[in-house]
Amino acid sequence: MVMGRGVAALRRRLRSASLRLAVVHAALFALSAAIFLSFIWWATIGLLQRQVETAIRVDAQALSERWQEGGLPALALTIQDRLEQNVDDDAIYMMIDPQGARVAGNLRSWPRDVTRADAWYQLPIARAGTRGIAEVHAFSLPGGFRLLVGRDVRARIVLTHLMTDTMLWALVMVVFLGASGGLVLRGLFRRMVRDIARTASAIAAGDLSRRVPRSNSGDEFDRVSQTINAMLERIARLMDGVKQVSNAIAHDLRTPITRARARLEDAALHATGTEELRAAVERAVSDLDGITAVFEALLRISEIEAGSRRSAFAEIDLAPLLADLTELYAALAEDHGLRLELALAPPLRLWGDLSLIQQAVANLLDNAIKFSEAGGVVMLRAFTRDRLVLLEVADRGIGMEQADRMRASERFFRAESARNTPGSGLGLSLVQAVAHLHNGSLTLEDAQPGLRATLSLGLEPPLDRRARPAVEVPRMETASSFNHDDARADTVSSDR
Repeated sequence: MVMGRGVAALRRRLRSASLRLAVVHAALFALSAAIFLSFIWWATIGLLQRQVETAIRVDAQALSERWQEGGLPALALTIQDRLEQNVDDDAIYMMIDPQGARVAGNLRSWPRDVTRADAWYQLPIARAGTRGIAEVHAFSLPGGFRLLVGRDVRARIVLTHLMTDTMLWALVMVVFLGASGGLVLRGLFRRMVRDIARTASAIAAGDLSRRVPRSNSGDEFDRVSQTINAMLERIARLMDGVKQVSNAIAHDLRTPITRARARLEDAALHATGTEELRAAVERAVSDLDGITAVFEALLRISEIEAGSRRSAFAEIDLAPLLADLTELYAALAEDHGLRLELALAPPLRLWGDLSLIQQAVANLLDNAIKFSEAGGVVMLRAFTRDRLVLLEVADRGIGMEQADRMRASERFFRAESARNTPGSGLGLSLVQAVAHLHNGSLTLEDAQPGLRATLSLGLEPPLDRRARPAVEVPRMETASSFNHDDARADTVSSDR
Protein backbone atom coordinates (compact mmCIF):
# COMPACT_ATOMS: atom_id res chain seq x y z
CA MET A 1 0.00 0.00 0.00
CA VAL A 2 2.89 2.31 0.82
CA MET A 3 4.44 1.44 -2.53
CA GLY A 4 1.15 2.23 -4.27
CA ARG A 5 1.06 5.69 -2.65
CA GLY A 6 4.67 6.25 -3.69
CA VAL A 7 3.91 5.31 -7.28
CA ALA A 8 0.86 7.62 -7.29
CA ALA A 9 2.96 10.49 -5.92
CA LEU A 10 5.62 9.85 -8.58
CA ARG A 11 2.97 9.92 -11.30
CA ARG A 12 1.64 13.24 -9.97
CA ARG A 13 5.14 14.68 -10.07
CA LEU A 14 5.66 13.45 -13.62
CA ARG A 15 2.42 15.14 -14.65
CA SER A 16 3.62 18.40 -13.13
CA ALA A 17 3.95 21.20 -15.68
CA SER A 18 6.77 22.76 -13.65
CA LEU A 19 8.73 19.48 -13.75
CA ARG A 20 8.24 19.19 -17.50
CA LEU A 21 9.41 22.77 -17.89
CA ALA A 22 12.52 22.05 -15.80
CA VAL A 23 13.32 18.87 -17.75
CA VAL A 24 12.87 20.60 -21.11
CA HIS A 25 15.06 23.50 -19.96
CA ALA A 26 17.82 21.15 -18.75
CA ALA A 27 17.62 19.01 -21.90
CA LEU A 28 17.83 21.98 -24.23
CA PHE A 29 20.69 23.47 -22.21
CA ALA A 30 22.61 20.18 -22.23
CA LEU A 31 21.95 19.55 -25.92
CA SER A 32 23.13 23.04 -26.85
CA ALA A 33 26.27 22.63 -24.76
CA ALA A 34 26.94 19.16 -26.21
CA ILE A 35 26.68 20.48 -29.76
CA PHE A 36 28.96 23.41 -28.91
CA LEU A 37 31.58 21.23 -27.19
CA SER A 38 31.45 18.67 -30.00
CA PHE A 39 32.11 21.39 -32.52
CA ILE A 40 35.12 22.61 -30.52
CA TRP A 41 36.46 19.05 -30.22
CA TRP A 42 35.98 18.36 -33.91
CA ALA A 43 37.54 21.66 -34.97
CA THR A 44 40.59 21.22 -32.69
CA ILE A 45 41.28 17.60 -33.62
CA GLY A 46 40.71 18.39 -37.28
CA LEU A 47 43.18 21.25 -37.09
CA LEU A 48 45.86 19.02 -35.57
CA GLN A 49 45.20 16.35 -38.21
CA ARG A 50 45.50 18.85 -41.03
CA GLN A 51 48.72 20.25 -39.58
CA VAL A 52 50.31 16.78 -39.52
CA GLU A 53 49.18 15.95 -43.06
CA THR A 54 50.39 19.29 -44.38
CA ALA A 55 53.80 18.85 -42.74
CA ILE A 56 54.15 15.37 -44.26
CA ARG A 57 53.22 16.57 -47.75
CA VAL A 58 55.63 19.51 -47.61
CA ASP A 59 58.40 17.28 -46.29
CA ALA A 60 57.79 14.68 -49.04
CA GLN A 61 57.81 17.36 -51.72
CA ALA A 62 61.14 18.65 -50.50
CA LEU A 63 62.62 15.16 -50.48
CA SER A 64 61.31 14.50 -54.00
CA GLU A 65 63.03 17.64 -55.24
CA ARG A 66 66.21 16.54 -53.47
CA TRP A 67 66.00 13.17 -55.30
CA GLN A 68 65.70 14.94 -58.62
CA GLU A 69 68.70 17.12 -57.85
CA GLY A 70 71.16 14.57 -56.44
CA GLY A 71 69.69 11.16 -56.84
CA LEU A 72 69.75 8.41 -54.26
CA PRO A 73 72.90 9.48 -52.33
CA ALA A 74 71.60 13.02 -51.90
CA LEU A 75 68.16 11.84 -50.71
CA ALA A 76 69.67 9.40 -48.22
CA LEU A 77 71.97 12.12 -46.86
CA THR A 78 69.05 14.54 -46.55
CA ILE A 79 66.99 12.00 -44.62
CA GLN A 80 69.87 11.41 -42.24
CA ASP A 81 70.36 15.15 -41.69
CA ARG A 82 66.68 15.66 -40.93
CA LEU A 83 66.63 12.85 -38.42
CA GLU A 84 69.64 14.33 -36.64
CA GLN A 85 68.03 17.82 -36.58
CA ASN A 86 64.60 16.58 -35.43
CA VAL A 87 64.47 18.08 -31.93
CA ASP A 88 60.93 16.80 -31.19
CA ASP A 89 61.93 13.29 -32.23
CA ASP A 90 58.64 12.79 -34.03
CA ALA A 91 59.85 12.54 -37.65
CA ILE A 92 59.60 9.17 -39.36
CA TYR A 93 61.44 8.34 -42.59
CA MET A 94 61.96 5.09 -44.44
CA MET A 95 63.39 4.50 -47.93
CA ILE A 96 63.72 1.06 -49.47
CA ASP A 97 65.06 -0.26 -52.78
CA PRO A 98 63.08 -2.34 -55.26
CA GLN A 99 63.98 -5.53 -53.35
CA GLY A 100 62.61 -4.03 -50.06
CA ALA A 101 66.00 -3.51 -48.46
CA ARG A 102 66.36 -0.54 -46.14
CA VAL A 103 68.36 2.33 -47.65
CA ALA A 104 67.79 5.12 -45.11
CA GLY A 105 65.46 6.09 -42.26
CA ASN A 106 64.74 5.40 -38.60
CA LEU A 107 62.53 2.32 -39.07
CA ARG A 108 63.95 -1.18 -39.15
CA SER A 109 61.61 -2.43 -41.85
CA TRP A 110 58.81 -1.32 -44.12
CA PRO A 111 55.41 -1.58 -42.34
CA ARG A 112 53.43 -4.49 -43.71
CA ASP A 113 50.13 -2.57 -43.62
CA VAL A 114 51.40 0.18 -45.93
CA THR A 115 50.66 -1.15 -49.39
CA ARG A 116 49.38 1.86 -51.32
CA ALA A 117 51.00 5.15 -52.25
CA ASP A 118 47.77 7.16 -52.29
CA ALA A 119 46.44 6.53 -48.77
CA TRP A 120 47.09 7.70 -45.25
CA TYR A 121 47.86 5.19 -42.52
CA GLN A 122 47.85 5.39 -38.76
CA LEU A 123 49.68 2.43 -37.26
CA PRO A 124 51.85 1.40 -34.34
CA ILE A 125 55.59 1.59 -34.90
CA ALA A 126 58.77 0.65 -33.07
CA ARG A 127 61.89 2.81 -33.40
CA ALA A 128 64.96 3.19 -31.24
CA GLY A 129 63.51 0.75 -28.74
CA THR A 130 60.29 2.70 -28.23
CA ARG A 131 56.79 2.09 -29.51
CA GLY A 132 54.39 4.73 -30.69
CA ILE A 133 51.59 5.65 -33.09
CA ALA A 134 52.50 7.21 -36.42
CA GLU A 135 50.62 8.95 -39.20
CA VAL A 136 52.43 7.94 -42.43
CA HIS A 137 52.14 8.28 -46.17
CA ALA A 138 54.04 6.33 -48.85
CA PHE A 139 55.47 7.81 -52.04
CA SER A 140 56.83 6.04 -55.13
CA LEU A 141 60.24 7.07 -56.45
CA PRO A 142 61.84 6.39 -59.86
CA GLY A 143 63.62 3.08 -60.28
CA GLY A 144 61.24 1.16 -58.00
CA PHE A 145 62.37 2.88 -54.83
CA ARG A 146 59.74 3.75 -52.23
CA LEU A 147 59.71 6.49 -49.60
CA LEU A 148 57.73 6.54 -46.33
CA VAL A 149 57.26 9.89 -44.56
CA GLY A 150 55.36 10.26 -41.31
CA ARG A 151 55.06 11.81 -37.90
CA ASP A 152 54.75 10.29 -34.46
CA VAL A 153 51.31 11.40 -33.24
CA ARG A 154 51.46 10.13 -29.67
CA ALA A 155 51.33 13.70 -28.37
CA ARG A 156 48.29 14.41 -30.52
CA ILE A 157 46.56 11.28 -29.29
CA VAL A 158 47.33 12.22 -25.68
CA LEU A 159 45.94 15.69 -26.35
CA THR A 160 42.88 14.14 -27.98
CA HIS A 161 42.24 11.98 -24.93
CA LEU A 162 42.78 14.96 -22.67
CA MET A 163 40.35 17.06 -24.68
CA THR A 164 37.81 14.23 -24.76
CA ASP A 165 37.97 13.83 -20.99
CA THR A 166 37.72 17.59 -20.55
CA MET A 167 34.73 17.78 -22.86
CA LEU A 168 33.01 14.92 -21.03
CA TRP A 169 33.54 16.56 -17.66
CA ALA A 170 32.40 19.87 -19.10
CA LEU A 171 29.28 18.13 -20.40
CA VAL A 172 28.64 16.66 -16.97
CA MET A 173 28.98 20.13 -15.43
CA VAL A 174 26.70 21.59 -18.08
CA VAL A 175 24.07 18.93 -17.38
CA PHE A 176 24.37 19.68 -13.67
CA LEU A 177 24.07 23.42 -14.24
CA GLY A 178 21.17 22.88 -16.64
CA ALA A 179 19.39 20.71 -14.10
CA SER A 180 20.04 23.30 -11.39
CA GLY A 181 18.74 26.07 -13.62
CA GLY A 182 15.72 23.95 -14.45
CA LEU A 183 15.00 23.43 -10.76
CA VAL A 184 15.31 27.17 -10.12
CA LEU A 185 12.97 27.84 -13.04
CA ARG A 186 10.62 25.16 -11.72
CA GLY A 187 10.62 26.85 -8.32
CA LEU A 188 9.77 30.24 -9.85
CA PHE A 189 7.04 28.69 -11.97
CA ARG A 190 5.57 26.76 -9.03
CA ARG A 191 5.66 29.83 -6.82
CA MET A 192 3.79 31.87 -9.42
CA VAL A 193 1.22 29.15 -10.05
CA ARG A 194 0.90 28.45 -6.31
CA ASP A 195 0.18 32.11 -5.56
CA ILE A 196 -2.43 32.26 -8.32
CA ALA A 197 -3.99 28.96 -7.21
CA ARG A 198 -4.17 30.06 -3.57
CA THR A 199 -5.72 33.37 -4.53
CA ALA A 200 -8.23 31.69 -6.82
CA SER A 201 -9.13 29.15 -4.12
CA ALA A 202 -9.65 31.91 -1.56
CA ILE A 203 -11.86 33.85 -3.95
CA ALA A 204 -13.81 30.69 -4.83
CA ALA A 205 -14.36 30.25 -1.09
CA GLY A 206 -15.84 33.75 -0.88
CA ASP A 207 -12.86 35.92 0.14
CA LEU A 208 -12.99 38.53 -2.64
CA SER A 209 -10.34 40.64 -0.93
CA ARG A 210 -7.46 38.24 -1.70
CA ARG A 211 -4.96 39.28 -4.37
CA VAL A 212 -1.92 37.67 -6.00
CA PRO A 213 1.28 38.83 -4.21
CA ARG A 214 3.56 41.05 -6.27
CA SER A 215 7.34 41.30 -6.15
CA ASN A 216 7.39 44.85 -7.63
CA SER A 217 10.30 43.75 -9.83
CA GLY A 218 8.51 44.69 -13.05
CA ASP A 219 9.23 41.32 -14.68
CA GLU A 220 6.77 39.14 -16.60
CA PHE A 221 5.56 37.38 -13.45
CA ASP A 222 4.94 40.70 -11.79
CA ARG A 223 2.99 41.95 -14.82
CA VAL A 224 0.89 38.76 -14.81
CA SER A 225 0.14 39.32 -11.11
CA GLN A 226 -0.79 42.93 -11.82
CA THR A 227 -3.11 41.90 -14.65
CA ILE A 228 -4.79 39.22 -12.56
CA ASN A 229 -5.22 41.63 -9.65
CA ALA A 230 -6.75 44.22 -11.98
CA MET A 231 -9.15 41.55 -13.22
CA LEU A 232 -10.05 40.64 -9.64
CA GLU A 233 -10.62 44.29 -8.80
CA ARG A 234 -12.95 44.53 -11.77
CA ILE A 235 -14.80 41.39 -10.68
CA ALA A 236 -15.10 42.72 -7.13
CA ARG A 237 -16.51 46.02 -8.40
CA LEU A 238 -18.98 44.15 -10.59
CA MET A 239 -20.03 41.99 -7.65
CA ASP A 240 -20.50 45.08 -5.50
CA GLY A 241 -22.48 46.62 -8.33
CA VAL A 242 -24.72 43.56 -8.51
CA LYS A 243 -25.31 43.74 -4.76
CA GLN A 244 -26.03 47.46 -4.94
CA VAL A 245 -28.37 46.98 -7.88
CA SER A 246 -30.21 44.21 -6.08
CA ASN A 247 -30.58 46.33 -2.96
CA ALA A 248 -31.58 49.37 -5.01
CA ILE A 249 -34.17 47.41 -6.97
CA ALA A 250 -35.64 46.01 -3.77
CA HIS A 251 -35.68 49.46 -2.19
CA ASP A 252 -36.72 51.70 -5.09
CA LEU A 253 -39.28 49.40 -6.69
CA ARG A 254 -40.96 48.36 -3.49
CA THR A 255 -42.66 51.72 -3.13
CA PRO A 256 -44.32 51.92 -6.58
CA ILE A 257 -45.31 48.25 -6.44
CA THR A 258 -46.79 48.70 -2.98
CA ARG A 259 -48.53 51.89 -4.09
CA ALA A 260 -50.02 50.19 -7.18
CA ARG A 261 -51.21 47.27 -5.07
CA ALA A 262 -52.74 49.56 -2.47
CA ARG A 263 -54.58 51.54 -5.13
CA LEU A 264 -55.96 48.42 -6.77
CA GLU A 265 -56.94 46.96 -3.41
CA ASP A 266 -58.58 50.21 -2.34
CA ALA A 267 -60.45 50.44 -5.63
CA ALA A 268 -61.59 46.84 -5.30
CA LEU A 269 -62.93 47.49 -1.80
CA HIS A 270 -64.23 51.04 -1.99
CA ALA A 271 -64.82 52.00 -5.64
CA THR A 272 -68.45 53.06 -6.06
CA GLY A 273 -68.48 53.22 -9.83
CA THR A 274 -66.78 52.39 -13.07
CA GLU A 275 -65.04 55.77 -13.31
CA GLU A 276 -63.35 55.43 -9.93
CA LEU A 277 -62.29 51.88 -10.73
CA ARG A 278 -60.90 52.93 -14.12
CA ALA A 279 -58.98 55.84 -12.55
CA ALA A 280 -57.42 53.52 -9.96
CA VAL A 281 -56.40 51.04 -12.65
CA GLU A 282 -54.88 53.80 -14.77
CA ARG A 283 -52.83 55.08 -11.85
CA ALA A 284 -51.67 51.55 -11.09
CA VAL A 285 -50.76 50.99 -14.74
CA SER A 286 -48.78 54.23 -14.68
CA ASP A 287 -46.82 53.01 -11.65
CA LEU A 288 -46.18 49.67 -13.33
CA ASP A 289 -45.07 51.42 -16.53
CA GLY A 290 -42.47 53.24 -14.47
CA ILE A 291 -41.23 49.93 -13.09
CA THR A 292 -41.10 48.48 -16.61
CA ALA A 293 -39.09 51.49 -17.78
CA VAL A 294 -36.57 50.91 -14.99
CA PHE A 295 -36.09 47.28 -15.98
CA GLU A 296 -35.77 48.23 -19.64
CA ALA A 297 -33.10 50.75 -18.70
CA LEU A 298 -31.22 48.11 -16.69
CA LEU A 299 -31.36 45.69 -19.62
CA ARG A 300 -30.15 48.40 -21.99
CA ILE A 301 -27.21 49.25 -19.72
CA SER A 302 -26.29 45.56 -19.39
CA GLU A 303 -26.44 45.14 -23.15
CA ILE A 304 -24.15 48.13 -23.66
CA GLU A 305 -21.66 46.95 -21.02
CA ALA A 306 -21.55 43.50 -22.64
CA GLY A 307 -20.30 45.14 -25.87
CA SER A 308 -22.93 43.53 -28.07
CA ARG A 309 -23.79 46.90 -29.60
CA ARG A 310 -20.37 47.23 -31.27
CA SER A 311 -21.74 45.32 -34.23
CA ALA A 312 -23.76 48.44 -35.09
CA PHE A 313 -20.71 50.73 -35.16
CA ALA A 314 -20.22 52.84 -38.26
CA GLU A 315 -18.62 56.15 -39.20
CA ILE A 316 -20.85 58.99 -38.02
CA ASP A 317 -20.75 62.77 -37.91
CA LEU A 318 -21.90 64.20 -34.58
CA ALA A 319 -22.40 67.78 -35.76
CA PRO A 320 -25.90 67.28 -37.29
CA LEU A 321 -26.95 65.13 -34.33
CA LEU A 322 -25.91 67.74 -31.76
CA ALA A 323 -27.55 70.53 -33.76
CA ASP A 324 -30.86 68.62 -33.85
CA LEU A 325 -30.68 67.79 -30.14
CA THR A 326 -30.01 71.45 -29.33
CA GLU A 327 -32.99 72.53 -31.45
CA LEU A 328 -35.19 69.93 -29.77
CA TYR A 329 -34.21 70.74 -26.19
CA ALA A 330 -34.10 74.53 -26.70
CA ALA A 331 -37.86 74.74 -26.30
CA LEU A 332 -37.76 72.62 -23.13
CA ALA A 333 -35.03 74.84 -21.73
CA GLU A 334 -37.11 77.91 -22.59
CA ASP A 335 -40.08 76.44 -20.69
CA HIS A 336 -37.81 76.26 -17.62
CA GLY A 337 -36.60 79.82 -18.10
CA LEU A 338 -33.22 78.70 -19.43
CA ARG A 339 -31.15 79.28 -22.53
CA LEU A 340 -29.51 76.38 -24.36
CA GLU A 341 -26.38 77.23 -26.36
CA LEU A 342 -24.33 75.09 -28.74
CA ALA A 343 -20.64 75.42 -29.63
CA LEU A 344 -19.14 73.01 -32.17
CA ALA A 345 -15.57 72.65 -33.39
CA PRO A 346 -15.69 70.30 -36.41
CA PRO A 347 -14.65 67.76 -37.55
CA LEU A 348 -16.62 65.54 -35.19
CA ARG A 349 -16.50 62.25 -37.08
CA LEU A 350 -15.93 58.98 -35.28
CA TRP A 351 -16.82 55.28 -35.26
CA GLY A 352 -19.72 54.54 -32.95
CA ASP A 353 -23.38 53.77 -32.40
CA LEU A 354 -25.48 56.76 -33.39
CA SER A 355 -28.57 55.95 -31.32
CA LEU A 356 -26.58 55.28 -28.13
CA ILE A 357 -24.64 58.53 -28.41
CA GLN A 358 -27.90 60.39 -29.05
CA GLN A 359 -29.44 58.82 -25.95
CA ALA A 360 -26.40 59.63 -23.79
CA VAL A 361 -26.31 63.31 -24.86
CA ALA A 362 -30.09 63.56 -24.38
CA ASN A 363 -29.69 62.24 -20.83
CA LEU A 364 -27.05 64.86 -20.04
CA LEU A 365 -29.15 67.69 -21.50
CA ASP A 366 -32.29 66.50 -19.69
CA ASN A 367 -30.35 66.31 -16.44
CA ALA A 368 -28.80 69.76 -16.85
CA ILE A 369 -32.17 71.39 -17.62
CA LYS A 370 -33.90 69.60 -14.74
CA PHE A 371 -31.43 70.81 -12.11
CA SER A 372 -30.77 74.34 -13.40
CA GLU A 373 -32.38 77.44 -11.96
CA ALA A 374 -34.42 79.83 -14.07
CA GLY A 375 -32.40 82.52 -15.82
CA GLY A 376 -29.39 80.29 -16.26
CA VAL A 377 -27.60 78.90 -19.33
CA VAL A 378 -27.01 75.31 -20.36
CA MET A 379 -23.98 74.99 -22.63
CA LEU A 380 -23.33 72.11 -25.02
CA ARG A 381 -19.82 72.06 -26.47
CA ALA A 382 -18.18 69.50 -28.78
CA PHE A 383 -14.55 69.38 -29.93
CA THR A 384 -11.71 66.95 -30.66
CA ARG A 385 -8.61 66.54 -28.51
CA ASP A 386 -6.03 63.76 -28.05
CA ARG A 387 -7.78 61.30 -30.38
CA LEU A 388 -11.05 61.82 -28.50
CA VAL A 389 -14.30 63.60 -29.23
CA LEU A 390 -15.31 65.54 -26.10
CA LEU A 391 -18.95 66.43 -25.48
CA GLU A 392 -19.42 68.89 -22.60
CA VAL A 393 -22.76 69.76 -21.03
CA ALA A 394 -22.41 72.52 -18.42
CA ASP A 395 -25.11 74.16 -16.35
CA ARG A 396 -25.29 76.76 -13.57
CA GLY A 397 -27.64 74.82 -11.35
CA ILE A 398 -27.38 73.30 -7.90
CA GLY A 399 -24.34 71.21 -8.79
CA MET A 400 -23.15 68.16 -6.85
CA GLU A 401 -20.93 67.54 -3.87
CA GLN A 402 -17.63 65.82 -4.58
CA ALA A 403 -18.66 62.68 -2.72
CA ASP A 404 -21.86 62.51 -4.79
CA ARG A 405 -19.91 63.03 -8.04
CA MET A 406 -17.76 60.01 -7.18
CA ARG A 407 -20.89 57.83 -6.96
CA ALA A 408 -23.09 59.52 -9.54
CA SER A 409 -22.61 56.83 -12.18
CA GLU A 410 -23.65 54.03 -9.82
CA ARG A 411 -26.98 52.50 -10.68
CA PHE A 412 -29.93 53.88 -8.69
CA PHE A 413 -27.72 56.38 -6.87
CA ARG A 414 -29.45 59.67 -6.16
CA ALA A 415 -28.00 62.59 -4.24
CA GLU A 416 -29.91 63.99 -1.29
CA SER A 417 -30.72 67.15 -3.25
CA ALA A 418 -32.55 65.04 -5.87
CA ARG A 419 -34.62 62.85 -3.59
CA ASN A 420 -37.77 64.90 -4.20
CA THR A 421 -37.48 64.92 -7.99
CA PRO A 422 -38.81 62.17 -10.26
CA GLY A 423 -36.33 59.71 -11.68
CA SER A 424 -34.69 56.33 -11.19
CA GLY A 425 -31.00 57.20 -10.88
CA LEU A 426 -29.96 55.28 -14.01
CA GLY A 427 -29.24 58.11 -16.46
CA LEU A 428 -25.56 58.62 -15.71
CA SER A 429 -25.03 54.86 -15.47
CA LEU A 430 -26.22 54.58 -19.06
CA VAL A 431 -24.04 57.51 -20.16
CA GLN A 432 -20.97 55.90 -18.57
CA ALA A 433 -21.77 52.56 -20.23
CA VAL A 434 -21.99 54.31 -23.62
CA ALA A 435 -18.66 56.05 -22.95
CA HIS A 436 -16.91 52.77 -22.08
CA LEU A 437 -18.39 51.10 -25.17
CA HIS A 438 -16.73 53.84 -27.28
CA ASN A 439 -13.37 53.56 -25.43
CA GLY A 440 -14.05 56.78 -23.55
CA SER A 441 -15.17 57.97 -20.14
CA LEU A 442 -17.61 60.18 -18.27
CA THR A 443 -16.21 62.96 -16.08
CA LEU A 444 -18.19 65.15 -13.67
CA GLU A 445 -16.62 68.43 -12.49
CA ASP A 446 -17.69 71.37 -10.40
CA ALA A 447 -18.49 74.28 -12.74
CA GLN A 448 -18.71 76.85 -9.86
CA PRO A 449 -21.63 77.15 -9.95
CA GLY A 450 -23.30 74.15 -11.48
CA LEU A 451 -21.97 70.94 -12.93
CA ARG A 452 -19.91 70.16 -16.02
CA ALA A 453 -20.38 66.67 -17.46
CA THR A 454 -17.82 65.63 -20.10
CA LEU A 455 -18.49 62.62 -22.29
CA SER A 456 -15.36 61.47 -24.15
CA LEU A 457 -15.61 59.12 -27.13
CA GLY A 458 -12.68 57.40 -28.86
CA LEU A 459 -12.01 58.16 -32.52
CA GLU A 460 -10.35 54.83 -33.36
CA PRO A 461 -12.43 52.37 -35.42
CA PRO A 462 -12.75 48.72 -34.36
CA LEU A 463 -10.18 46.23 -35.60
CA ASP A 464 -12.71 44.55 -37.90
CA ARG A 465 -13.62 47.84 -39.52
CA ARG A 466 -15.12 47.57 -42.99
CA ALA A 467 -15.47 50.19 -45.67
CA ARG A 468 -18.94 51.13 -44.56
CA PRO A 469 -20.42 54.50 -45.48
CA ALA A 470 -21.00 57.17 -42.90
CA VAL A 471 -24.37 56.98 -41.16
CA GLU A 472 -26.64 59.85 -42.04
CA VAL A 473 -28.24 61.42 -38.99
CA PRO A 474 -32.02 61.38 -39.41
CA ARG A 475 -33.62 64.75 -39.13
CA MET A 476 -35.39 65.09 -35.79
CA GLU A 477 -38.71 66.82 -35.34
CA THR A 478 -38.44 70.42 -34.23
CA ALA A 479 -39.64 71.57 -30.85
CA SER A 480 -42.61 73.41 -32.39
CA SER A 481 -44.13 70.25 -33.87
CA PHE A 482 -42.96 67.56 -31.46
CA ASN A 483 -43.94 66.96 -27.86
CA HIS A 484 -40.97 67.05 -25.47
CA ASP A 485 -42.20 64.11 -23.45
CA ASP A 486 -42.19 62.00 -26.61
CA ALA A 487 -38.79 63.35 -27.63
CA ARG A 488 -37.29 62.18 -24.37
CA ALA A 489 -39.04 58.83 -24.30
CA ASP A 490 -35.73 57.00 -24.89
CA THR A 491 -33.79 58.86 -22.22
CA VAL A 492 -33.21 57.51 -18.74
CA SER A 493 -33.44 60.05 -15.96
CA SER A 494 -30.24 60.21 -13.95
CA ASP A 495 -31.42 62.44 -11.12
CA ARG A 496 -28.76 64.05 -9.03
